[in-house]
Amino acid sequence: MSGKRKRIRSICVFCASSRQCDPRYHGAAAELGAVLGGKGYTIIYGGGRVGSMGHLADGALAAGGLVVGYIPYFMIDLEWQHLGLSDLVVVKDMADRKDQMIRASDAVVALPGGSGTLEELMEAFTRKRLGQYLGPIVIVNTDGFFDPLIQQLNACVDERFMDPRHREMWQVVDQPGDVVRALRSASPWTPEARRFAAV
Repeated sequence: MSGKRKRIRSICVFCASSRQCDPRYHGAAAELGAVLGGKGYTIIYGGGRVGSMGHLADGALAAGGLVVGYIPYFMIDLEWQHLGLSDLVVVKDMADRKDQMIRASDAVVALPGGSGTLEELMEAFTRKRLGQYLGPIVIVNTDGFFDPLIQQLNACVDERFMDPRHREMWQVVDQPGDVVRALRSASPWTPEARRFAAV
């Protein structure tokens, strides 16, 4: 799709708060934080202090990066917030958090996670399909975690629930170190996508 690519300054990262997942996922989150923070990108994320969320933020902060968390009031009551962020925005609820995170970002990156991460990623796909979000979407497929999802997305295209051009909405990388290259090489996307949103 033709169009001028917007300069990327802030990157929304969707990731998990699980403390019980395999440590390699936490390692990937910390590496991604260090890579993005070290290159001067502002990281937008869910504001948590544990799991991949905490490792992402700590990795970025240690590299001198800016990290802005978005967290709902009830999570503040539960004391789930990271206390060392560059900024912490307290929002009304989960839907408001997701909306504000996407709006505040020039790109979206998804790390492995559970239902919340998958729901946020699907929201980004849906907005991009409708031309309401135009930035790159990069999936970090640590150890093949996202293989079933990628297979399902391709099935949506193959079975004509989505247009073949929708395959350009996302890119997949295996390593956090490949994310910046993927962001820079992503196909431009414009509001013209609405013309083929409905198949």
